[in-house]
Amino acid sequence: MILAPLVAPVDTLSDRERERTARHAVLAGVGDEGQRRLTAAHVAVVGAGGLGSPVILALTAAGVGTITVIDDDVIEYANLQRQVIHRADDVGSPKVASALRAAAALSPETRIEPRRERLDADNASRLLAGSDLVIDGTDTFETRTVVAAACAALGLPLVWGVIQEFHAQVTVFWTDPPEGIPAIGLDDLYPAGSADDLPTCAEVGVLGSLCLTVGGMLATEAIKLITGVGEPLLGRLVVVDALSGTTREVPLRAASSAPPAPPAPEPRTPQTRPTTPEIDLDQLRAQQRAGAVVLDVREPHETATGVLPGSVLLPLGDLLADPSRVDADRVVVVCAHGIRARRAADVLRGRGVTASVLAGGLAGWRS
Repeated sequence: MILAPLVAPVDTLSDRERERTARHAVLAGVGDEGQRRLTAAHVAVVGAGGLGSPVILALTAAGVGTITVIDDDVIEYANLQRQVIHRADDVGSPKVASALRAAAALSPETRIEPRRERLDADNASRLLAGSDLVIDGTDTFETRTVVAAACAALGLPLVWGVIQEFHAQVTVFWTDPPEGIPAIGLDDLYPAGSADDLPTCAEVGVLGSLCLTVGGMLATEAIKLITGVGEPLLGRLVVVDALSGTTREVPLRAASSAPPAPPAPEPRTPQTRPTTPEIDLDQLRAQQRAGAVVLDVREPHETATGVLPGSVLLPLGDLLADPSRVDADRVVVVCAHGIRARRAADVLRGRGVTASVLAGGLAGWRS
């Protein structure tokens, strides 16, 4: 669907900005007018991390006039694997300060409004008010839900993406779109409560280069909405699989407009998917004494800080690449929080191994 441009253009560009953005001036559908719309635009970016970093760089390079960056966190050394706006010398500094520094060096005429605050239900509307659209680069569904609710209350389009391990999703939500455009919100993709227990990137990892790919997609959706060029991802969800190098598109529509449910099938005995057994530390020790192998699937830098006595160390990636490396009939799998352990146990159980996991992971039994 083609939408009218979201932002009215400024009257003119400075000579320096016209020179800097010359490649947009000859780009069909953008041109001088589209560039002037970008200069007039105000985009709020929630989060200056893995997704927010490339978004801020791309929007700044594109010449967006005002970018509000909302993030209360400070830079850690482990952020640098994927949060490309920050540098090693920035470790310990606020992320918003690093974003301000990087943007100023890239586009002196872009105004960055740093907001070092944790966005929550009490301040979301205040922090997002005045922007033309919002890009969500946060990493928890709790915050994503708050951002979506605030955008709905303010009538703002929400460019949305989520990334985990090697996979990502990108779409645009807008609960108050122009007439004739179906309204779609976060609840239409993830109903309340459906994503509360997803593991964090700290638990399962994230491919750093994929953050740049997805951040670029988010920035592109914002530019399309601002200038009116192309078709934004309203009513469409793009699913990215970095391992296979593929993307696919899934139609997305409001739950209230879903077709009637088909007639219920004849009653039958329900079949439930087997779940991986969880045991506590005392049970683990008892199973170990009885001959079970304790398999630690953490990475070497994690196991270097300590392991359960008698554990066999095999990082999850190595196990997934060659499950036959585990030559045991009974296994108890452990990791930091239990997420990787369950994945490993599922693979082993599929090979006929009697596998269980330490409930809550080693972090839950640290004492």
